[in-house]
Amino acid sequence: MPAITAPAHADGDFFVDYEEKVFEDIQANEGEKALITFHTVAFEGSIGLVNLLQAKRLKRKGYDTSILLYGPGVTLGIQRGFPKLGSEAFPGHLNFNNQIKGFLEEGGKVYACRFALQALYGHGEPSLIPGITPISPLDVLDLMLIHRRAGAVILDTWTL
Repeated sequence: MPAITAPAHADGDFFVDYEEKVFEDIQANEGEKALITFHTVAFEGSIGLVNLLQAKRLKRKGYDTSILLYGPGVTLGIQRGFPKLGSEAFPGHLNFNNQIKGFLEEGGKVYACRFALQALYGHGEPSLIPGITPISPLDVLDLMLIHRRAGAVILDTWTL
């Protein structure tokens, strides 16, 4: 049997060079926009959290950044907590809420489709995280078209 002679990895060890950046650090030009659309269910995968982090990063790079929650994506914008709203039942339980709140605090805009909110998921506007703007289902496409017309950076988040 082969002998393992390498020392065991320990806390504080580095596995990769995390300091090297290969590409230039792009910043937004005056007036540039970004839109991140979410058609994904909260807690069903990492894409919701990853693109919330991308939205924050785009905002910090100077883009006028908006988030669109539609279809199952509205579940990211629902107030959570257990045993009461705002109470974290386990570490990470409120990660979507906290990321959205932080994004809003930094001046980002978040929109949620009223049709998906009520007809699909049985929630009303009071269920949304404060600061999220509820919109008509007819506004969902127009919000996307406004950003496309403006030449915005658009990230679409889909999972089925």
